[in-house]
Amino acid sequence: MNEMSLRDRAALGLPAPKREQPETLDTSSAQESLRSLDLALVAKVSRLTGGLSPAALSLAAMDWWIHLAMAPGKRASLAEQCARNAALLGTHLAALAADRDTPPCIRPLPGDNRFREEAWQKPPFSIWAQAFLLNQHWWHQATNDVPGVTPHHEEVVSFVARQMLDVFSPSNNPFTNPEVIARTIETGGRNFMDGFRNWLEDTRRMLFNQPPVGTENFRVGVDVAITPGKVVYRNHLIELIQYEPTTDTVRAEPVLIVPAWIMKYYILDLSPENSLIRYLVDQGYTVFCISWRNPTAEDRDLSLDDYRRLGVMAALDAIGAIVPGARIHATGYCLGGTILSIAAAAMSCGGDHRLASLTLFAAQTDFSEPGELALFIDHSQMHMLEGMMWDRGYLSADQMAGAFQLLRSNDLVWSRLVRDYLTGIRTPMFDLMAWNADSTHMPYKMHSEYLRRLYLDNELAAGRFMVDGRPAALQNIRVPMFVVATERDHVAPWRSVYKIHYLSDTDLTFVLTSGGHNAGIVSRPGHPRRRYRVALQRANDCVVGPDEWVAACAPKPGSWWPEWVGWLDANSSCDRKAPPAMGAAGLPPLMDAPGSYVLQR
Repeated sequence: MNEMSLRDRAALGLPAPKREQPETLDTSSAQESLRSLDLALVAKVSRLTGGLSPAALSLAAMDWWIHLAMAPGKRASLAEQCARNAALLGTHLAALAADRDTPPCIRPLPGDNRFREEAWQKPPFSIWAQAFLLNQHWWHQATNDVPGVTPHHEEVVSFVARQMLDVFSPSNNPFTNPEVIARTIETGGRNFMDGFRNWLEDTRRMLFNQPPVGTENFRVGVDVAITPGKVVYRNHLIELIQYEPTTDTVRAEPVLIVPAWIMKYYILDLSPENSLIRYLVDQGYTVFCISWRNPTAEDRDLSLDDYRRLGVMAALDAIGAIVPGARIHATGYCLGGTILSIAAAAMSCGGDHRLASLTLFAAQTDFSEPGELALFIDHSQMHMLEGMMWDRGYLSADQMAGAFQLLRSNDLVWSRLVRDYLTGIRTPMFDLMAWNADSTHMPYKMHSEYLRRLYLDNELAAGRFMVDGRPAALQNIRVPMFVVATERDHVAPWRSVYKIHYLSDTDLTFVLTSGGHNAGIVSRPGHPRRRYRVALQRANDCVVGPDEWVAACAPKPGSWWPEWVGWLDANSSCDRKAPPAMGAAGLPPLMDAPGSYVLQR
C-alpha cells in the first residue's frame, strides 16, 4: 500500500507522519569558544584605550552631533551665548582698565579651586582665568539640553568636553600660572629640576609597580591598622578580626563591620587618632571587622553570592560562636554596605533575627541614579570591562584608578601634577592617601554580576534580586537603620544613597555629612570644619524628597561619630557585661591583627 500524501491525511483528519530528526550537535562549547574570541579581542583593544569603550564614546559623540545639526534653534542660542560671553569679557576688560579691583564677570563652579589664590585675582592672570571659565560655560551649554540626545550620551559628551578643556586650563600652563611663575622666580628655576626628579621617581615606581613616595611611612600593622586584636576566623575569602577591649565592661551587642572589597579594610583603622574602629572599642563595644582576601586569577569564578555567603554570613556565624545568643549591630561601607543590605533582606525573609540594627556608610541600594560613575557603565562599556577582567581573571587596581581619578581630575590629577612637577613641591603623604594607594582586585565573575545586576538592571531596588530562590526585598528589613551619606561623594552620590528612604519599611536615621566618599566617613571628633545633618524617619512617616529633607535639617558642627554611637547605645540593651574572650573553643585566635589578607598584593 502506497504511503498516503499529506493532503490525503489532512482530509481524513490524520496527523502528519513523524519524521526522523537529524542528530543535533552540542554547540555550547563552540559558542563559548567564539565568545572567548570576542573577549580576547576586546581585552587587546582595552589596552590601547585605557579601558574605555571606543564604541560607547563614538555613539555618544554621533548622537550629540547629529541632534545638534538638526537643531537650528539650539545652534542659534549657542551663537547668541558666544556673542554674549565675548561682550561680557570685553566689558570686563574695559572696566579693568579703569579699576583694577573690578570684580570678576564669572566665578568658578563650587568645588573648583584652581583660581582661588590671590594671584589669580590680578591681571593678566584674572583675564586668562575669566576667558577660560567663559569658554567652559559655553561648552557646557553646547553639550547639554540638545533636543533628542539620550541623557546618558549627553552626560558622556559633557564629561569628555570637560576633560579636554581642563588640559588647556591656564592653571596647567607654567607660563600662565602665577603660582608657578612666582615659584620659578623664587628658586631661580630650580623648581623645574625638582619637578623633573619627582617625575622620574614617580615613573620609576609606576614601571616597577611600587607604591607612591611617602607610603613607606604608613606601614600596615606598624603605623596604620594597629588597633590590637586577633584574627579569630579565616576562610578562602575573609579573615575576621576581633578587637581587644579597652573598657572593663562592654555592650551585650557586638558590632560587625563589613568594608568594601574594592578597598583594604583599614580605612576604618588608620592612624590611632583617625580610627573609627578604635573609637568604637573605646566606647565600650566589642568590634569585629572583615578583612577581605585580595583575589588572584584563580579566584575569577567567585560570585556576588560567594561574597554574601563566605563573607557576611560566615562572619555572623563566627560571631555567634564567640558571643552566643547576642544580636549584632551590622555595619557596611560602600560595596560592603550593599552586600550587607542584601544579606539582611534575605535574613529577614528567612526568619533569621540575629541582627540588632543595620548601618550603611556611603552605600547605594538603588542604582537608578548612581552619579558620574555611571559614565563608565553602559552595555558597551560593560563588554569592554568583561574583556579586561576575562583576560586577567580580575579587574586590577590600575584599571579602576583611571575612572575614579577622572571623576575628580582637577583635584586628583591636574592639581598634583602642577604642584609636584611644575612647582617642584611634593604633595605631602598622609594616612588616607597612603591607604588609597594600597589597592585591591575585583574577581571577574563577581564584578560582572555586580555591575550588570545592580548598576545596569537595578535588581535590588526593583525587588528582582534573588537569594536562595527568594527576592531579597529591602522592605522586609525590620531592624532600625542608620544610613550615612557624604555631600561631595562621586562614587555614591548622597541623593542616590537617600533613595533607601523609598525602599525601607523601618525606622531610618539618615545622616548627611560634609566631605567626600572617604574623608566624609573618616571624620574623627575634633576634625576642623566638619558638619552634618541628621533626621529620623519613622516607619509610618511620610517620605520627603532629598531637597526638602536638607531644607528641614539644620547642620550641626563636628563629627557624626558621637551621633552614631549614641544611636547604637539607644538600640542596645541597657546591661553591660564583661568583655567576651578572644575567639571561642572552636575558633581559637589564629594570629594578631591586622592578619595576613590585608598584606596581600
